[in-house]
Amino acid sequence: MAGLGGVGTGAAVTKALDTTGLSPLARERQAYRRSRARRSTLVALASTLVFAAAVLFGVTSSPGWPRVQDTFLDLEVGWSALPDVLAGLWLNVRVLVVAEVGILVLGLVIAVLRTLRGPVFFPLRALATGYVDLFRGVPLLIALYLIGFGLPALRLQGVPTDVAVLGTITLILVYSAYVAEVFRAGIESVHPSQRAAARSLGLTHRQSMRLVILPQAVRRVLPPLLNDFVALQKDVGLISVLGAVDAIRAAQIASARTFDFTPYVVAALLFVLLAIPTGRIADAVAARAARREGLR
Repeated sequence: MAGLGGVGTGAAVTKALDTTGLSPLARERQAYRRSRARRSTLVALASTLVFAAAVLFGVTSSPGWPRVQDTFLDLEVGWSALPDVLAGLWLNVRVLVVAEVGILVLGLVIAVLRTLRGPVFFPLRALATGYVDLFRGVPLLIALYLIGFGLPALRLQGVPTDVAVLGTITLILVYSAYVAEVFRAGIESVHPSQRAAARSLGLTHRQSMRLVILPQAVRRVLPPLLNDFVALQKDVGLISVLGAVDAIRAAQIASARTFDFTPYVVAALLFVLLAIPTGRIADAVAARAARREGLR
């Protein structure tokens, strides 16, 4: 009889569950969460629309709006300048890709040099520290002038004279100092027990760094690393001060030809569209890292 009673109770519980395996209470809670989520989304959308409408009304009702619209938002001028600005943006993208690869390699090398232990490596640590201090302290614009105009003035054999190449070299040198500190923070955040465990398994210092320390360090610093590359996407436009015809220089030429600032707005919008995907990737990686830490 007890067995039959157990079977009856199990059947009642099974009947109370739906095909998804949720009890009525769980389904009720799930429905409540969904309704709250929909309500929050609608409230956020409504508040955003109200705020945008208020800003739009405030801007368009200002006394100087007709002049601003004619000077910065001329659709005809913007459309005519778009092909040249896009061609210049392609140069920015190429410089960005090459600079990112160079920054990752050089920054990682400098970070590893700064974390070397032992008095015999003091000259390398001092050299890496001096590099970081120098290029973190020099403003990027001044570094572009010094390297972009100073190196060709030396007239040395093998020194590039192309302004895009010189601008890329400057970006790599400056941003590597920042990225090196990001990598170094990641390396030092790995617990010393990881290094000791790797050495106890018979791994050399180089193998421990390559197989144990660096993979953990890189995974931990991905969010700030991606944020640095978002900033790099904007600073790539500074190579225009050397005379490279990138998006900003193309906008400047079109603006000088038409006496209108709309080409600058077109270039700004293109840079924003270029930065949005990387920004969303950085947010996703940061959220994933936060969830991983929370699970731990």
